[in-house]
Amino acid sequence: MSTDLYSAAVIGTGTMGKGIVQILAQSNQISTVFWKGRSLTTVNDSLAELDNQWSRQVKKGRLEESLAIQYREKIVTVEHYTSLSGSKLIIEAIAENMDAKQEIFKELSTISSPNMVLASNTSSLSITGLASLCAFPQNVVGLHFFNPAPVMKLTEVIAGLATSTATLDWAVDFSKALGKEPVIVNEAPGFIVNRMLIPMINEAIGILAEGVATAEEIDKAMRYGANHPIGPLALADLIGNDVNLSIMETLGGRKN
Repeated sequence: MSTDLYSAAVIGTGTMGKGIVQILAQSNQISTVFWKGRSLTTVNDSLAELDNQWSRQVKKGRLEESLAIQYREKIVTVEHYTSLSGSKLIIEAIAENMDAKQEIFKELSTISSPNMVLASNTSSLSITGLASLCAFPQNVVGLHFFNPAPVMKLTEVIAGLATSTATLDWAVDFSKALGKEPVIVNEAPGFIVNRMLIPMINEAIGILAEGVATAEEIDKAMRYGANHPIGPLALADLIGNDVNLSIMETLGGRKN
């Protein structure tokens, strides 16, 4: 599959959705970014936030105004799934809720084509479970960006049971074209990073709960003792404990 994309689409207007839209808009690989959310209002609100972010960068001399205008002009907000039908790639980037993601992939199946790649930004859930709802399951792949998406270099490229080698290779090449460092992962709960990271955060919470050390001391210990750039409890706050809990439930087998 060629990485010379004409258009791509993102579903989701939260932190990750907005970050991925920013990456795509700033990429020379893509000329149009379709952006869909729960409503046009939520998408347009998120677009206004992204506009403000680029404007601040222009004022600080970190971004040329002509580029900010170019990025903005690439983005098209849409209300209906049918508006995404011409996309080469569609990335689902909503919250970690399997039921909600499955509903989206059911909708995407109705507009998908043999050459369209459907990707999920899930941080822990089953790609196979999402692909099973699609007309072309071989074209479904996990493409997990990390927060903040425009800054973090890693992408986890996850192969479900039905994911074709061509789709996997395309996703790897696409990640590299965005300036990311992809790692290929065979599907398993939590993939690589969260399978190791979330239990560490959980253990840090346990140490705090047992009164072994304060939050500040726990984070300091891991920053200076393990050379981590941020401590596990500070990282838990950054990720959000609702997300941490959801991933932990997936790792524990309580969610698919």
